[in-house]
Amino acid sequence: METHARSIFKAVTWRTGGTVVTCLVALLLTGSLDMSAKIGILDTVIKIAAFYVHERLWNRSNFGKMKPPEYQI
Repeated sequence: METHARSIFKAVTWRTGGTVVTCLVALLLTGSLDMSAKIGILDTVIKIAAFYVHERLWNRSNFGKMKPPEYQI
């Protein structure tokens, strides 16, 4: 089970790389540094929230998890 802080940190570090790519693509398409920065920031905020919710939902799912033993020696 992950803490909320760990899920948030993972989302932020993952999105850092994604933001750079999004800004570069937006810059190529628009030719505007200002517009590409706005697109990159909005994209990042939305995707961090989506990733966080996705992680928390998967933490609630038992799919693919191994059951802990009933006892340990």
